[in-house]
Amino acid sequence: MLLGQSVFQSVLTRLDEEKQEDEPPAEGAVFRVPGLTSGFVAATKETVAFGSSGAGDAYLEMLADKPPPEPDPPAEAPRKEPFVPEHLLRISDAEIAEDLALTPDETAETLAEKRRRFAKDNHPDRVPEALRDNATLRMKTANILIDRAIRDLYWCSS
Repeated sequence: MLLGQSVFQSVLTRLDEEKQEDEPPAEGAVFRVPGLTSGFVAATKETVAFGSSGAGDAYLEMLADKPPPEPDPPAEAPRKEPFVPEHLLRISDAEIAEDLALTPDETAETLAEKRRRFAKDNHPDRVPEALRDNATLRMKTANILIDRAIRDLYWCSS
């Protein structure tokens, strides 16, 4: 408490005193925001009311001198054919097996690596929408071929 008043009460008292000190603006005064020490519009030799002729009209006069620019006509963009990776067109079982290049010497680690590399290039989420069906077919077939090779490692070993 300051001099018998709380901080809040002393702030309210000070604000009331400042409000009483402020005089109402004279007619034709520069625009000001109450409580700030300076206005937002610089004082000039002649005070101009907002909306009358003055500095703001200079901008409008400048605009009147030049017609608005004509928009450029839209240029015909050359149609690009979507890039189609050749491997996505190879969808037969034999072609996919050839792309995987599976050998009888494969280990579980090499098969897992081949699956990751194949998925990197053929996963449906990574190809254009028009080729997603091909990519899905390629992934399903490759997974079946790799799963068979892994099964043969463990169940058909001599």
